[in-house]
Amino acid sequence: MKNTISHRVADFLKHFPPFNLLHQKDLEKLSEQISIIYKEKDSVIFSENEKTHDSFYVVHKGAIALKKNQKTLDMCDEGDIFGLRPLLAQENYVMEASTYEESILYAIPIAVFKPYALENKAIGNFLIESYASNTKNPYSEVHKNNLYGEIIALDNQNSDKEIFDLQPVKYSKKIVTCGPSTTAKEIAKILTKKKVGAILIVDEMLPIGIITDKDLRNKIVSGDYPITTPAEAIMTSPVITYSKKMTVTEAQMAMIKSNISYLCLTKDGTVNTKAVGILSKHDLMVSLGNNPAVLIKALKRTTKVKEIKPIRARIMQLLQGYLDQNIPMTLITKIITELNDACVNRVIDISLEKMNTPPPVKFTWLALGSQGRDEQMLHTDQDNAIVYENVSEVFKDETKAYFLKLATYINKGLFTIGYEYCPAEMMASNPKWCMSLDEWKNQVAYWIKNPGKNEVLLSFIFFDYSVKYGNREIVDQLSDSIFENVKANPIFYVHLVSGALQSPSPTGFFRQFLVEQDGANKDQFDIKRRALMPLTDAARVLILSHSVKSISNTAERFEKLAELEPQNSELYLSCSYSFKALLKFRTKQGLLHHDSGQFIALESLSKMEKIKLKRTFKTIKELQELISVRFNVSNLV
Repeated sequence: MKNTISHRVADFLKHFPPFNLLHQKDLEKLSEQISIIYKEKDSVIFSENEKTHDSFYVVHKGAIALKKNQKTLDMCDEGDIFGLRPLLAQENYVMEASTYEESILYAIPIAVFKPYALENKAIGNFLIESYASNTKNPYSEVHKNNLYGEIIALDNQNSDKEIFDLQPVKYSKKIVTCGPSTTAKEIAKILTKKKVGAILIVDEMLPIGIITDKDLRNKIVSGDYPITTPAEAIMTSPVITYSKKMTVTEAQMAMIKSNISYLCLTKDGTVNTKAVGILSKHDLMVSLGNNPAVLIKALKRTTKVKEIKPIRARIMQLLQGYLDQNIPMTLITKIITELNDACVNRVIDISLEKMNTPPPVKFTWLALGSQGRDEQMLHTDQDNAIVYENVSEVFKDETKAYFLKLATYINKGLFTIGYEYCPAEMMASNPKWCMSLDEWKNQVAYWIKNPGKNEVLLSFIFFDYSVKYGNREIVDQLSDSIFENVKANPIFYVHLVSGALQSPSPTGFFRQFLVEQDGANKDQFDIKRRALMPLTDAARVLILSHSVKSISNTAERFEKLAELEPQNSELYLSCSYSFKALLKFRTKQGLLHHDSGQFIALESLSKMEKIKLKRTFKTIKELQELISVRFNVSNLV
């Protein structure tokens, strides 16, 4: 005779992760060992520092509050699991679990369940993620060297086999070097003896230049220089350096981007540390298909804007492939950003060819908003600007007319390859977003000194800029001016913080998703405004307060903040993780529905997807509390 109760337990669990990953027979067998527990409201299931139980728990009915120092950190409702500490750490509970309302729980014995987790990697991954969510930071020390960490590592190894181009590069550690006074004749002998194609020029052990056999052919054999010429006169300098941790794809893209055949790898990726290796084209295996390096080559061969559009489609296919194979979002973002930038640069080059004359002065094309933060994975709208060198009053009008015409070509070209026009016209073809350096300095200074609602909004957009084309020195001057004005107007921070805190909360009472109440997206969840923007806005405010002007990416800002404020490092690293998880979630939704991924129909999500999405919300409230107190927003009139 069937055990009716155990079958009812199995029928319930099969709808929730990770139990939905078990075979029906295994689930029924497990259910026979599960205990059913009834608890009244405000009953304590386990306390802080209490010795761990022999079981973990699943909520069947009701709700469970997880508390730390009497402060509620999370709510578990139907289908949620909690009390996983016995599975992953041999230590007492760090939180209290108590019933928020009358509840029925399933207690699952650790000894019975653990073999299933060991045999099924997907179950192990889910449990470690669930456990990590209750410690805020999935990269916490407590997750190292544990059972499920081993499962995840094994899974990543399999992924590396499937995607060769994302493996670390294999480089030569036998570096051939010489000093700056070594003659070309001596260098030729060294290259012949060592059977290498390049030699690194070093000064006090640091790389200052490189000479290849091609340099010797073009400069010495051609007769342009005598064979007694010292290395410093014919070397290529400065040396383009990278970190030894770069991947095959990054190495291919670097060589194509800079049109070089050798890369110098240093300890920290800069010329300020000792060289650790040399990488040549012959060291790389170039794969076919949608390899990023192949796509960049294809972009360089285009002569018309319309030829770029199908390449953009291939970039989206590459993005989908990386997501499907669970490649880390940090690496995905870097590769897709590099490819998107290459598309933009090619549009600008083609647009410049349409102009009758070259630019009258130096200029810079700035990407703003999500593209400026290197977070624009999907086909969204344009946000850009042009900054050009100052000119005399005599040439002011014609110079502006030139760059407006150029910007019109560029904006139209970007639209052709898939970037929608900005509804608010925050584009370089708008005279308000195409100005000289001094005009931009005055404009931004006005926003900072007069921080009304519109000015703060414009500041938000403009502070997330990055140089995509042209002269960087112009923008460096603009950046210096911005930070001088910000320091001189500290009240500006308060207005920025106030604006950052206007983003609506992702969840309401009892952890329910807050959805749109009306309009075209009624009953859908706005992941951009309710989840991504609060993190983006807070990171911007905090990084500005430290006068860091070289980092615009939100995740990287949080990682830098973790270095600058060690006392808040756990929170900031958790924010970085949450942002990347949310960006990945939005990107997947956008690719699935062929849109921007901003609005999500919650009924289309599985229980596991909802759990993972909610998990990323935990840091938002704590982060907003931190900036509210730090900048004393309560005093804002």
